[in-house]
Amino acid sequence: MQLSNHEAERLAKEGVDALQRGQSAIARARFETITHSGRANAQIWLLLAVACRADKDGVAEEAALDQLLALEPQAVRGHIMKGDCRAAAGDDRSALQRYEIALLIASNQELPADLSAELQRAEAWVAQFKARVVEQREAKLIARGLPPEKRSARFQHSLDILAGRRRIFVQEPTGYYVPELPQIQFFDPGDFDWVPTVEAAAGAIKQEITDLLAAGTEGFRPYMRAHADQPRADVNHLLDNIDWSALFFCENGALSDDIIARCPRTWDAVQAAPLPRIASSPTVMFSLLRAGARIAPHTGTHNARLICHLPLIVPPNCGFRVGNEVRQWEEGKLLIFDDTIEHEAWNDSGEDRVVLIFDIWRPELSAREREEIAAFFADPAFK
Repeated sequence: MQLSNHEAERLAKEGVDALQRGQSAIARARFETITHSGRANAQIWLLLAVACRADKDGVAEEAALDQLLALEPQAVRGHIMKGDCRAAAGDDRSALQRYEIALLIASNQELPADLSAELQRAEAWVAQFKARVVEQREAKLIARGLPPEKRSARFQHSLDILAGRRRIFVQEPTGYYVPELPQIQFFDPGDFDWVPTVEAAAGAIKQEITDLLAAGTEGFRPYMRAHADQPRADVNHLLDNIDWSALFFCENGALSDDIIARCPRTWDAVQAAPLPRIASSPTVMFSLLRAGARIAPHTGTHNARLICHLPLIVPPNCGFRVGNEVRQWEEGKLLIFDDTIEHEAWNDSGEDRVVLIFDIWRPELSAREREEIAAFFADPAFK
């Protein structure tokens, strides 16, 4: 059957008018006349699918949607309607796939209000379906003798990622990357034989910083400073801001003899740790975060080291996140973490927070690897 452009346009208008009047059978007949002529575009196939849905013919609706999506694979409404058809047929896995495709495509588009409402409905369906899957998985694991309290931390972590309760965070150094190192957010201080020595000195270290602060914060300077020869592409509210300031014993390997002389117990204590003595390390400092300040999520420069925090002055409502895990600083208790995994800190109290920070070699690196990495950092021509 052949149709002129004028006839096809007339049939399409009559079909739309019939849909608006609730006459789905008439609308369907008009659109099918166009499709049988071979002149249907994606919009006509969509209108036919809408008419078939109103006519309660799910098979014909889905056939029309298949034609639509063959012509226009990015049709958000088409994927949602196809998902509806699969859900009505009891094929939840295929419905999930279609809804998620629609959500992905729509994430980069501005949508009309009616389609936004449909997308929200699809999003709610996806959330409910995934929640049911999680419940079923939990029930099966419990039936197999694996309730949450009997699971290993790593296995539970994997389930949390699968359920969307946690994200996958990996090392993302801004400079140098050593491959094949474990992706661990926080390390267990009990695995390091030097930790008891440093923690035993926490009281003396706190006394030294308390004495210094009693005389003011002279010597502290913004941790992040602008450099004319190192322009920044980002905008950071803590740049040249004393809300996050530091007092350095050692900055990128360069010693501050005055601070070491004024805080000898602190300097002696950190010598027990395997400080990476390379061109850009160690860094040892008192870090002061003012009341109300927040350090935005960021990552460190290289993963050949770990960062250690010895909390000294910690008011309530302070927090620290590395990857998925949020921890509270406890005065005198070391935190050891990989700073090339995204991390952030905040002080929501009304007082300043002070932590001793220093870096150590990654324990997985052999003596030979440490020598090689030190040689690399020693020569600026390598970088």
